[in-house]
Amino acid sequence: MRIIAGTKKGMKLLSPRTQSSRPITDRVKESLFSVLYKYDLPEGAIVADVFSGVGSLGLEALSRGAEFVTFVEKDPRIIAILNKNIERAGFAKESKVIRANAFKVGAVVDSGMEKYGLVFVDPPYAASMNVKPDSPLGGLLELLGEQVTADGIVIVRTSGDVALLEQYGQFQIAERRQWGTMAVNILEKSK
Repeated sequence: MRIIAGTKKGMKLLSPRTQSSRPITDRVKESLFSVLYKYDLPEGAIVADVFSGVGSLGLEALSRGAEFVTFVEKDPRIIAILNKNIERAGFAKESKVIRANAFKVGAVVDSGMEKYGLVFVDPPYAASMNVKPDSPLGGLLELLGEQVTADGIVIVRTSGDVALLEQYGQFQIAERRQWGTMAVNILEKSK
C-alpha cells in the first residue's frame, strides 16, 4: 500500500500484520481519485477519513492538495501505525487523529472548525451490510448531514453486492462505481 500521486507519490504506508483489514488497492484508489477530480476534489478541501485504518485515503488526499484531514479510527493499535504514517509523510500539521467509534461521532467538527467538503466512509464490510435508514450506517450518514458543507461529497465504500438506498437524510446517491468485489457510492446533499 502506498501513496500513488501528488507530493508524496510512491511513499509506502505501514500497515498492520493482520488479515482483518481490507486495504484499498492502488488501482481502485487511482480510479476513485480520478472520479473525485470531476468534483474539483481533493484540492484545498477539508477532509475526514472515517474508519481510516492506516490512513490510505486521507493521506492520498493530503498528497493531492487537501488542506486538512481528520482521521477517525477506534483501534489503538491501528492508530499507532496511522500516526507513524502521518509523521513519515510530514502531514502532522495538516491532520488530526481522533480515537472514537465513527458510528457514534461521525467526522467530528470542533467548535470554530469548518465543515467537511469531502468525507471518506470506509466501515468494515460486516458493518455496512445493513443499509436501512435506522442502521448504524444510516445513522452515521444522518450525523454527517450536520458535519458536511452544502456542496460536500461523502464517499461510502461497501462490498460490491451491497446496494445503498437512493436517499439518507440530506444525502442522495450521485453515482456508484464498482471495481471487482468492491463498490464506491458518491453521495451529495440534496439540492
